[in-house]
Amino acid sequence: MQTINLEFTISKKKPETRYNQSIRAESVRLIDEKGEQVGIVQTKKAMTMAQEAGLDVVEVAPNANPPVCRIMDYGKYKYELSKKEKQAKKKQTIITIKEIRLRPKIEAHDYDFKTKNARKFIEAGNKVKVTVMFRGREMMHKEFGREVLDRMIEDLSDIAKVASDPTMEGRFMTMYLIKI
Repeated sequence: MQTINLEFTISKKKPETRYNQSIRAESVRLIDEKGEQVGIVQTKKAMTMAQEAGLDVVEVAPNANPPVCRIMDYGKYKYELSKKEKQAKKKQTIITIKEIRLRPKIEAHDYDFKTKNARKFIEAGNKVKVTVMFRGREMMHKEFGREVLDRMIEDLSDIAKVASDPTMEGRFMTMYLIKI
């Protein structure tokens, strides 16, 4: 009996921008180096116009019909694209969720310590998931867990607001706090 191992790799690689000879369309909508629209021309004519200017024909909008091409320096175009991507990454904010786990009968010192940590997380710009864990017969008295969460909301009300109200999920009562 033979076994056959098949491996598949799926790449999420961006499609490379086509330029000069890699442009497949017969005719293109051309924009010259000054930014003025020339119109629809044959690809070969666009190549000769670019060679005369000492530049490249770059496919700017490949999905258009006919594709939109521009006469420009390809290296400069790639550089501008990479700068735009870097700027977009700088503007992104990544919000992480930090979890604080409590018990319904938590001691005062433990509660203060966990509240202080939650305050640090919120001030750092993170979303905080506050979870109260119930065990055994504690499930009969969910109001104790709700009191702990209400106290946490009140203590952190100066810097945080409730993103989602406390809900029961099995043996856990959870809520989310975010920065005001």
